[in-house]
Amino acid sequence: MKLVFSPTSPFARKVRIAAIELGLIDTIELVPAVFAPGQPNNDYSRDFNPLKKLPVLILDDGDVILDSYVIVEYLDEIAGGGKLIPASGPARWKIKTDHSILQGILDSMVLYRYEKVARPKEFYWQAWADDHWQRAWTGMAHFERQSDLLSRPLDVVQIALTCVLGYADFRFADCGWRNAYPNLVAFHDKMMQRPSVKVSAPPAA
Repeated sequence: MKLVFSPTSPFARKVRIAAIELGLIDTIELVPAVFAPGQPNNDYSRDFNPLKKLPVLILDDGDVILDSYVIVEYLDEIAGGGKLIPASGPARWKIKTDHSILQGILDSMVLYRYEKVARPKEFYWQAWADDHWQRAWTGMAHFERQSDLLSRPLDVVQIALTCVLGYADFRFADCGWRNAYPNLVAFHDKMMQRPSVKVSAPPAA
């Protein structure tokens, strides 16, 4: 299998952490790619993902799996199932719902960053940027209140939350989440002890 990814992408980091934790990383070839907003990549859009998003997993038969959550779900299944995503019952739907919130947080953080660094200044929309940052901030507050995050077995929500917090440190080092959310700091510090989390950390900004 091949994983087309960017080392700075929190979505791709999620997949890399999952692959390591599931013991599958040695079966995956990592293929770096760089995309920028406003710049086309027609070959990639035609062959792999018409939405021009990373990551994608290319199977040995050429089939393509996306997005990051679906890739993790696929890896979890071929690793035996139920390791990172519960196979059935209320816990499965709780995990999937929490993951959707985290996916939305990352989407808003990325859009906020693009508004700040990529949009021409004459078209900058402050209220839109503020709205997306508020979504991310409120989302982090939601997980600050989940006291079981530090104690339960590893799952895709914990991996995704680690990627959210790592992306906040990487792109928004002065945003203040570490002062606002002490439970998340403790969670992130604990997760950083895992080799999968350390090795997948984005390069220095």
